[in-house]
Amino acid sequence: MAPKAVLSWSSGKDCAMALHACRTEGHADVVALLSTTNEAFDRVAMHGTRNELLRRQAKAVGLPLIEVPLPWPCSNEDYEARIASAMDQVKALGVETMVFGDLFLEDVRDYRIEKLKPLGVEAIFPLWQRPTDQLAREMIEAGFVTHLVTVDPSKLDPSFAGRRFDESLLADLPEGVDPCGENGEFHTAVSAGPIFDAPIPVRVGETVMRDGFTYADLIPE
Repeated sequence: MAPKAVLSWSSGKDCAMALHACRTEGHADVVALLSTTNEAFDRVAMHGTRNELLRRQAKAVGLPLIEVPLPWPCSNEDYEARIASAMDQVKALGVETMVFGDLFLEDVRDYRIEKLKPLGVEAIFPLWQRPTDQLAREMIEAGFVTHLVTVDPSKLDPSFAGRRFDESLLADLPEGVDPCGENGEFHTAVSAGPIFDAPIPVRVGETVMRDGFTYADLIPE
């Protein structure tokens, strides 16, 4: 029997694909999503996705959402304290497993395992070491509708912000850029796919530069 789990939900394609893998391949029985949000901007931490879209994603996949608001700026100590507090909510659900959509960054994987172990929570990674060029196309072929919402301009041209993650985009990515943005080149937000009971209509709004990143505002309609 698959363990009951909470899935780390960033609003993007990798966590969406991890949920899809759990549901179709039996890695875990995901019973809730957990997301970190930025208190100052009312958006998902790192990705910059509006909290409104985040909550609609959770509703569309049919799972309760545990939100972990973080101060801005946020120290490592604050982050770890708030995550530890959220784990109390997770364990109250009878859950001792957490699912992540990480693909191949060993240091990130080791950090998650190390921080969760003292809390009695096991980390699992259903997409671990899958070839990213293959995985990117699997996401597209599965019907996920995804947009680039954050771009690191030191790694990818800012004009990619707001673009749909599709075959055309993959063809346009410069050599050396990971097809899934796993080296931090970009982050995404998902608005439709096989895990959703219905698509979320979205439009791309303003694009801004903030804290060294380019953000495209994906607005739910």
